[in-house]
This record gives sequence, structure tokens and C-alpha cells, in this order.
Amino acid sequence: MEKQGNIQIASENMMPIIKKWLYSDKDIFLREIVANASDAITKLKKLETLGEAPKGDGYKITITTDTKAKTLTVEDNGIGMTQDEVERYITQIAFSGAADFVAKYEKTNGDGIIGHFGLGFYSAYMVSENIEIFTKSYRDGEQAVHWVSDGNSTYTIGDTDKKTRGTKIVMHLAPEEKEFTDEKAVKKLLLKYCSFMPYPIFLNPKEGEKDPKPVNTTEPLYLKQPADCTEEEYQNFYRDTFRDFNPPLFWIHLNMEYPFRLKGILYFPKIKKNVDLEPGQVKLYCEQVFVANNIKEVIPEFLMLLNGVIDCPEIPLNVSRSFLQNDAKVQKISRYITKKVSDKLSELYNNDREKYENCWQDLSTFVKYGCLKDDDFYEKVKNIIIFKNIEGKYQPLISCFGESITEEEAKKGVEPKAVYYASDENKQAQYIAMFREAGLDAIVCDEYIDPHFISYIEYQNPTCVRFLRIDADVDAALKAEGENGEDKELETLFTDCLKNKKVRVKTEKLKNANVPAIVNVPEFLRRMTEMNSFYRMGDDMHDVTLIVNTSNAAVNLLKTAEEGERLRAVEQIYYLALMSYKPLEPEELQTFTANTSILLEKYLQK
Repeated sequence: MEKQGNIQIASENMMPIIKKWLYSDKDIFLREIVANASDAITKLKKLETLGEAPKGDGYKITITTDTKAKTLTVEDNGIGMTQDEVERYITQIAFSGAADFVAKYEKTNGDGIIGHFGLGFYSAYMVSENIEIFTKSYRDGEQAVHWVSDGNSTYTIGDTDKKTRGTKIVMHLAPEEKEFTDEKAVKKLLLKYCSFMPYPIFLNPKEGEKDPKPVNTTEPLYLKQPADCTEEEYQNFYRDTFRDFNPPLFWIHLNMEYPFRLKGILYFPKIKKNVDLEPGQVKLYCEQVFVANNIKEVIPEFLMLLNGVIDCPEIPLNVSRSFLQNDAKVQKISRYITKKVSDKLSELYNNDREKYENCWQDLSTFVKYGCLKDDDFYEKVKNIIIFKNIEGKYQPLISCFGESITEEEAKKGVEPKAVYYASDENKQAQYIAMFREAGLDAIVCDEYIDPHFISYIEYQNPTCVRFLRIDADVDAALKAEGENGEDKELETLFTDCLKNKKVRVKTEKLKNANVPAIVNVPEFLRRMTEMNSFYRMGDDMHDVTLIVNTSNAAVNLLKTAEEGERLRAVEQIYYLALMSYKPLEPEELQTFTANTSILLEKYLQK
């Protein structure tokens, strides 16, 4: 006998809101319905262990698409419901069947129930005109129940002839939602949301098929103990989950039970230098049900460069970002994940330095970005940050630091130790050669993130380090010791010949007599210029100084050269020095080429 009733909606839960705006992505309804089916099986298995239900097997979830009938059906062989339970759990939207079940069995560890059947069920109305439920309780002698509603606050409930235990939900889709009757589209959603559900999910199984293949993996690798996993399994799981056929550098298997439960695997992929163009993908799950990708409130932003899977039952399926931001447990989870990553890096650095150095080119962007985003992470990894020097050997950055200067020394003008660096080994080859000949060392900072990173290191260590590019401090680095190379006559000569150039002239006696001149741009001003260029605020060079080497034979011959040849030679010396700093402008290159041709001709004639 059928009867009608009103769906009981709490005052804060109006049906139109539930139907249209319960979730930001309407396709998430499938996750909710399948998660409910999974819960129903979990509940039944729990009752079996308590001896309150007969033992069973063959647990599964079946999904059927019907293009002609315009329906999508999800069926489970779980606990099922009586008529009273349907009216209680389905018609009272604000009530949680799962919460009630867990409360009843909490003394017997009744966990693993994620669904909130009322709200999750009504998400199906975002795509459905009408929904039917066919359900039969596991309890002996209970009548099967049929429930139907168009979602407009009324329903009809009565008996049905369903023979087997479990629940079948038939969604009669709205005309504009016919995509959810397409098998490929539904499979894509199942792979997105239900890849690791704990029970096999079969999509449109063929009748009589002996061994149908589920669309999901019921026992994902991250649930196993790390000691039980092989390298091949880790590699396969990575490839299958992220569709990345480049093997990861290494991985971290997370496995924690206290003070919160968390399992997962984080993979370090090969990372491109442009960090803003190559985000990774960290998938967050709750009891093997997909929640979202890259939730920065749970997973620190810099870890988004990694690929990984994290399953944490402590985080509910549907929760606001503001809740996550203010939840103390979520913050602990975030700190735990960060610590595990830093521990893994330190372990690799200390126990397998060769592998660490081989991976550094791919790791460095991630590590540096992490330091910029998280001071705590920097404190954990600062001793394992390495840089390659101009001889191609790696060394810890911290080993380049000097003794911390005191406040008194700072007042007297004493500066922290200078760490020299090259940002482009090809463009700065001349400077590198001069450093080598002078017995000086420098590190290579040629990554996209390095200008920001070295500024950060200076900020964190203001009394013991300052960075200078190898073309920024010629006086201190390359000047011949104890020599006064000042030559006012040469300074005047070069200044007059280059009066149309934006350049100051200074004479010095350098250690390398083969170099006629080099360009010097103060570090601070050059960084400002580069920053302006980065933000497209202009990239003109400012305060460029041409250091003329008075120990160079060609430079000294300029004093007795003919006026025309002198002007041409000075321009060539200037352009040669400038080319070691930056590419010549078109007009400069044209003049340089013409001068070279004339000088070659005169040389060959002699």
C-alpha cells in the first residue's frame, strides 16, 4: 500500500538550494551516490563482524546507463533500508544516517562510514527530474520499499517486489543532462572520483559475463605498508594515477595512525624551471573517496609541485575552505606532511649524496620555492641546499657563509662575506675565466627562481652573507693587489670617445692583462633593473661602469694611436666588454661589425 508524505527540510536547508547549489560542480553527484552505496556495504560488513547479520560475499556496486530511458542507475548489495529508515534517512534531509550508525556502534570501532546519506543523496537532483529508490533491508522478513520523488518537497512510498538485499537508485535525468547516460562520460567521472573506492564498481556489465573488470582499484598501493611495496609497484601506481610516463625521482610513503590517520604517497617528478607553468597534482581522498585536487589548506602550496595521493579520514568530504583554514587538526596534518618531505630530503642528502646531487637539478626549484613560501620548511632544509660552483662541483650553500658581523662592525661599514655567482655561464664566460685565473670561486645561479631565492637568503642571513654577481664587484675580486691602476689620461680618452653612451669610465689594473676592459654594474641597481624588466617596467641599464684595464697592452697603445683609429678601437673595446654583459642592440651590433671589418683590413694591410 502506497502513501504520500512531505519531505522534512530543516529551515536552513531549502530544496531549491540543495538541488542547484549544493556543490560547485554538479558532476560530483555521482561521487555522492556511489559513496553512499559504499557506505551501505561497509555498514553491512560491520554488522557481520558483530554477528548481527549473516556472513556474505560478492560485495559490489553496479552502475547502469540507459540512453533510451534517459536514466542512470546505481545499485549496491549492502545493508538496505526498511520503510521507516527510508522515511527517516531520506525524507529528513538534515539527518545523517551515517552519523546515527556510527554513534550506535562507536564502542565497537564503527569507523569507515563517510556518507551523510540525506544531503549526498539529494545532490542527484542537480541533474535529475525524478528519482526512484528500490531498497530491501538485510533484516529477515522486511518488505522491500519503493520511494519516488521529483524533488519538490513531496514523495510517494510503498512496497515493491525487489528480492535481493541492498539499494538501487534510478535517476531520471533532466533533458539537458543526457551526457550522464553516455558510458564514456560516466566512466571518466568514476575514474576521477571513485578510482580507489573499497568495493568493486562495475559499469554496464554484460549479462552472463564471468569475469567483469571493475573500473576502480579497491586496494590502492598507498593503503599497503611501505615495507610490502616494491619499486615496480610504486612506479606503476605513479604512471597509472597521473598518466606520467617519465619515472619519478623518488617518493615518500605516508603512513600515520596517531594523532590522526593519514596514508598516501608523494612523488617527486622531474620539475621544469618555470614553476608557475608546471603545477603538480596532489589528490586528496577521504576513506578512498576523492575530495579534491590541490587543497592548499591541507597541503602546503609549495608541495603542489609534487604529484601524490593523500587519504585522510579526518577531513570530511564536503567542507568549506574557511573551516579548513581554522581547523587545528588540519594545520597539524599540513605540518606533518611538510616535515615528512623535509625528512626525506635530509635522509637522501645524508645517506645517498650522489643520488641527491644527480636529482638536484629537478629538486632545486621545488626546494627553493618551498623556502620562499614557508620559513619553517627553510629552517628544516637550509643545511641541505646545494649549488654547483664554476668548476662543476656541488657544495652546500651554507658552507659559503662567513662569520656573522657584529652590530659595531656594521656601523663601521664592515660588510658580510660576499658570495659570487654567475647567472649565465655562456654570457659570463669571460668573467668566469678571469675568476678561475685569479683563483676565485663562484656558484652558478641560473634558474628562473634564483634571483628571488638569493634575495630571500640574504634576508634570512643579513649578517653573514651577501650575493654579488661576478660582474658586479670587479674592484674587490679582480683588481691586482696593491696596485694603483688609475690613469686619468686614459679615463679622459675613453670618456670623450664614449660621450654618447650611457657609461661611466674608470681605470684599474686587473690581475688578467689579456682583457682590455670589462663592464661593472652594481649588484643592487642591476637587481632593480632585472625586477623592472620582469614586471615589464623597462629594462634599460643604469649606472654602467666600464673598467678599463691599464695593464692591457692594447689599451696603452691608444694614447699614441691616430684619432680616427683611436675612436674606432675604443668603441670596439666598449662593445667587447658590453657583449660579456648583455646582447648588443641592433645599432650597436651594426657599428661593431663595421668597425671590425675596418680594423681587420688595416691589420692585414700592415
